[in-house]
Amino acid sequence: MPATPFRPPSRGRPAALGPYLLIAPAVLGMLYLLVYPFGRALLISLQDFRLRELIKGDAEFVGLRNYQTLLSDPRFWDVVRRTFLFMAVNVAAIMVLSTLVALMIERLRTVGRAVVLSSLVLVWAVPVVAATTVFQWLFHSEFGIVNETLTNLGFTSYEAYPWFANGTAAFTIIVVLIVWQSVPFAAITLYSALTTVPEELYESARLDGAGAVRIFRSVTFPLVRPIFMLVLSLEVIWTFKAFVQIWVMTRGGPGDATTILPVYAVQTALANQRYDLGSAASMVTVLLMSGVLVLYFRQLFRQEGEHL
Repeated sequence: MPATPFRPPSRGRPAALGPYLLIAPAVLGMLYLLVYPFGRALLISLQDFRLRELIKGDAEFVGLRNYQTLLSDPRFWDVVRRTFLFMAVNVAAIMVLSTLVALMIERLRTVGRAVVLSSLVLVWAVPVVAATTVFQWLFHSEFGIVNETLTNLGFTSYEAYPWFANGTAAFTIIVVLIVWQSVPFAAITLYSALTTVPEELYESARLDGAGAVRIFRSVTFPLVRPIFMLVLSLEVIWTFKAFVQIWVMTRGGPGDATTILPVYAVQTALANQRYDLGSAASMVTVLLMSGVLVLYFRQLFRQEGEHL
């Protein structure tokens, strides 16, 4: 007669609830810190909520009137176009530079690799406000090292040049700052993915006469594609909602040259004391960012299905 397999004694219902009880504090904290503010902002966007309502409460429910006001504002659509341009420029620069840096790290020897990785980690660890302040001083019109260096090189027109008074220059400086802050994470993540590619595939490709570009396109990228797409989606999110760098450096100026949707929402809420319109702008920002990611993942899954 076959032996009956051993089954551990049942511990009852409390043991089944144990894992859920352990993660309950983290879930409740996440709900309080994320879901509640989101729900509160959504409610305010549907109310007539100004300074008086902020102090006394009892805001009037107005439905979608704030959204109608927002969507009929030509300045809002200028900000939307600028936001997508800002996101596209940043993400393209970040992904190209981080891929090149990751490929460079892969080809370095142990000491060089350690130096580069340590430098990237140090850049990544710099607080956002501190890095923004450093860039402000670098491009300061009177005391900035950039103006002094360019003047010493013979470009006398840059003596006391007001970088932040020029819209294109200010936009470019913020792009450089965000790219500089974002490349370390993306490069380290992509390098980690590159280390999983078997060396035998590279050797086979070289024996077939493939060059560096062909090897990357046909061997490397298909294998690291999931991680590449993950990093790309994270960069889309982070650059789409960039706020601190712009607010600390230019407050969206000069004019609206560096105003993107998160900055526009804060400007509307604080400067104009229209907290209802500011909340509506925040909700539209979330919807636009979600729409971009949905289209992106839909295209990604479609491409993955074609390769199966």
